[in-house]
Amino acid sequence: MSTTKRDQILKLFRKTAVLRPRDVEAAGISRTYLNKLHLQGVLDRSGRGLYVLADGETTEQRSLVEAARRVPQGVVCVLSALQFHGLTTQAPFEVWLAIDRNARRPRAAAPPLRVVSLSRTAFVYGVQEHTLEGVRVRIYSPAKTVADCFKFRNKVGIDVALEALRDCLAQKKATFDQLWEAAKICRMTNVMRPYLEALA
Repeated sequence: MSTTKRDQILKLFRKTAVLRPRDVEAAGISRTYLNKLHLQGVLDRSGRGLYVLADGETTEQRSLVEAARRVPQGVVCVLSALQFHGLTTQAPFEVWLAIDRNARRPRAAAPPLRVVSLSRTAFVYGVQEHTLEGVRVRIYSPAKTVADCFKFRNKVGIDVALEALRDCLAQKKATFDQLWEAAKICRMTNVMRPYLEALA
């Protein structure tokens, strides 16, 4: 392999922790070089079409970065968003990702995904963009995340939703008004009202 091509690819890793074949092609390099570096042990394949440095440091946010690379239009939600915002002690083994109800469901094997479909209004509300390891990752705001936990309380448990609500207010990650607005968007006002009133 050309040392120049190898160096060019390694230089790309200074900007982002996870590369896709289309990323190297955009830089004018054939995607075959990724596989060659993988066979040489320089790169690891973390998922279908995802490459990371074999000796690179793995952070706790790596799975969110990989999910964002696999499903760029998805939004990190529910338990994964709670963990990102520091609103839960739980560590989900899969990345919770929201997609538009009309979007095609991703079939990524890695990282493991827990995909939920939302209406257009609920899907676009409360999206924040964060740069993690050089990758743009879309994550719901704390208020929207709490409302989603109530929406999916049958999957995550009401105790998790209540803990998230209490922590969100205690840590001042969201105001009552922001939580109420998110509850309206998610159609959770009747469910969340008594808990919000109890904490007011």
